[in-house]
Amino acid sequence: MMKLIYTLADHSDDVNYCALSSSCLATCSMDKTIRLYSLNNFSELSYSPLRGHTYAVHCCCFSSSGNILASCSTDGTTVLWDTQNGQRLAVLEQPSDSPVRVCQFSPDSTYLVSGAADGTVVLWNVESLRLYRSGSVKDGSLVACAFAPNGNFFVTGSSCGDLTIWDDKMRCLYNEKAHDLGVTCCDFSSLPVSDGEQGSRYFRMASCGQDNQIKLWLFSFADYLGAELKYKCTLSGHSAPVLACAFSYDGQMLVSGSVDKSVIIHETKTGNILHTLTRHTRYVTTCAFAPDALLLATGSMDKTVSIWQFDQDQHFAGSGLEDKPKMSVENWSEEEVSAWLCAQGLKDLVECFKTNNIDGKELLSLTKESLTSDLKIESLGLRSKVIRKIEELSIKMDSVSVGIPDEFLCPITRELMKDPIIASDGYSYEKEAMENWISKKRRSSPMTNLPLQSLVLTPNRTLKMAISRWLETQQKYNETT
Repeated sequence: MMKLIYTLADHSDDVNYCALSSSCLATCSMDKTIRLYSLNNFSELSYSPLRGHTYAVHCCCFSSSGNILASCSTDGTTVLWDTQNGQRLAVLEQPSDSPVRVCQFSPDSTYLVSGAADGTVVLWNVESLRLYRSGSVKDGSLVACAFAPNGNFFVTGSSCGDLTIWDDKMRCLYNEKAHDLGVTCCDFSSLPVSDGEQGSRYFRMASCGQDNQIKLWLFSFADYLGAELKYKCTLSGHSAPVLACAFSYDGQMLVSGSVDKSVIIHETKTGNILHTLTRHTRYVTTCAFAPDALLLATGSMDKTVSIWQFDQDQHFAGSGLEDKPKMSVENWSEEEVSAWLCAQGLKDLVECFKTNNIDGKELLSLTKESLTSDLKIESLGLRSKVIRKIEELSIKMDSVSVGIPDEFLCPITRELMKDPIIASDGYSYEKEAMENWISKKRRSSPMTNLPLQSLVLTPNRTLKMAISRWLETQQKYNETT
């Protein structure tokens, strides 16, 4: 069901953290470096490793666009890097000069949070690269942080075991003693869920700790002034402290890594264990899913990063977990074409295609004649195989459904949302449609028909970005058909 497809062993010391964008994998280590890899073939990028921190790098994360990478270190700084060329964009110094243990972008990348060993937490304005707000927890070091999908709240976890909810003005809204021996990590699922109680809607959050436990929480907010965590259940399976946890992009799975050297993948809804991976030989310190595919990275104190993928034919009934099509072939780079050739057993043609600058658009325009005259491929059988593989690829891409995902449609108008908001019932609607609904003195939910606890409409930035990415993909798809 799960297969190991790559093992990266470039770091010379413990791997502390890994993060994935739609095109890159970033890893950071006690060896003071950050390394970047292409997701197409897992080759290290030409400008990697990134050097600049003077001590161990504890955490790294991508902006929503993937164009900026943040890393934080024992040296008391959080550094922003340009992922296109590896250039350093800014060095953000923690006001207390304390070692920075964790950093996270808000969903729209307006803000960046950095949490330090002395308990200070700083909210940076990414556009101005200036400190926006700061605060601190009562006890312990800041070791975990995650933004709620709506972007207005974030949660921090401390070494004394507390989970604390903050709003984007750095007001402390809620505090919960979660893990007796200290929190180690926390993460939000990006999709809302129903708790089954009077139609209430929540976001799932997971936390893990030194107490060997993974806890699932339901995060709710009534308006901009209130938010709370409601304990849901505890997931078992690890026999030692759990150091990392992360949700899959669709929220159906939760992965965790532990001092017991294992990685466990849970089905979120039932808590059942789907997979137990035992590749690493020392503590598993980090795990991360890709933002839009069933690709998993795990890192360890054994200095390696393992890349895992679900078998292509593996499906989970009712979960929507299936092999997702890549971007339109026409938009493939030369490197992506090379990776495709290798996957098709045509590795010997990679150098020839690179020499002739064959990208996705050129690939689709190839004919038997051009393979002979332009690429000088003499073998008739080889030319026929290339053309057959290209035709199979075109058929596969043409079969991609271009229907609008149901979650992108407003429940009121059943049209694609342009400015989605989250109402107090937990559902997302087109802003104008919901405002019209309320203006007609309707105080009930369009979805549940239950009274709305609040008339506050919160921008759903995560959904808006998802719709935008989908529209871009459809535009590229249409240009090729």
